Amino acid sequence: MLACSTLDDGWVVAAPAEVGFDAESLSGLDAFLKQWPKRNVHAVVIVRRGKLVFERYFAGRERRWMEWSAPVQFSAETKHDIRSISKSVTSLLIGLAISEGQFPPLDSRVIDYFPEYADLRTTRNARITFRHLLTMSHGQRWDEARGWNSQANNERHLLEAKDPYRYVLQQRMALPPGVSFNYSGGATAALAKSVGQRIDAFARDKLFEPLGITDVEWLSFTGSAELAAFAGLRLRPRDVAKLGQLVANDGRWNGRQVLPAAWIAESTKPRVNAGGHVAVYYGYHWWLGRSLLNGHDLIWIAAYGSGGQRLFIVPGLDLVVVVNAFDHDAISNAILNRFLLPAVTDCPPLSA
Repeated sequence: MLACSTLDDGWVVAAPAEVGFDAESLSGLDAFLKQWPKRNVHAVVIVRRGKLVFERYFAGRERRWMEWSAPVQFSAETKHDIRSISKSVTSLLIGLAISEGQFPPLDSRVIDYFPEYADLRTTRNARITFRHLLTMSHGQRWDEARGWNSQANNERHLLEAKDPYRYVLQQRMALPPGVSFNYSGGATAALAKSVGQRIDAFARDKLFEPLGITDVEWLSFTGSAELAAFAGLRLRPRDVAKLGQLVANDGRWNGRQVLPAAWIAESTKPRVNAGGHVAVYYGYHWWLGRSLLNGHDLIWIAAYGSGGQRLFIVPGLDLVVVVNAFDHDAISNAILNRFLLPAVTDCPPLSA
């Protein structure tokens, strides 16, 4: 089995057996990843007990927004588009802003903090709070499920809008806020704007620098120079894993309290039902679900990005998994459930 790269990026590298992984079982993951002729999977990084134990990189093509790149040989030092994992990073930044008194109270009305758009205020949208935006229960009419070329796709209109914040705030209401989950990049855009400064500068100073993350790109909307907090972030996979370890460690990285532990707990608490008949919930821009291992109901926290971008955090196993891919969402879940969880050797048997 190939060893992990030793880089000066803050990670301690360990052999899988040192942290309770069966190396032979992980070899099955190697075979699984290599079977895809188009190399839909670009990177897989696995961390357990705070140590990097597995990383694989492949050649393939990714997209910057909707434009395909030339073929890229991905590596530990190559940034990748993480799409809507950016939303969960924005949630971390909001926790930092709240701790520094730079963000409105979560139950305050969003429209009150956008005086330049006072003409858009209605009796109905004035009920939307920042907490509703964080849980995607804003009540607005918003549809990201349509094809990209559809005129009904709100995400495309958001990306191309000359004034993305006006576009978000002018959307009509479908339901009272707090009633139902409705995924919206517009909600993230409004949240990021409310931090009070450019989101990339705030992230660099308050989040990335303490984690030793230096190779960062944050794309702008295509219709304006504003940064796209909902999906524009590009990071190295090992750096995405640092964000996962930060959550797993209640806001600590290498002994330093970077984020308040209380925000990690609050933001990863189930808030709304996001999966219909499936037991998947949503917190403050984090997905929350479960997997089964040896009879144990394992709770996981996840950040999702389209095309197969995944950050899984399994607190009960002190496990962090990062996957970069394109156009293969199902593979990311299979990596966790079919290969990684069964490879854990120290999950205790279920008591009778």
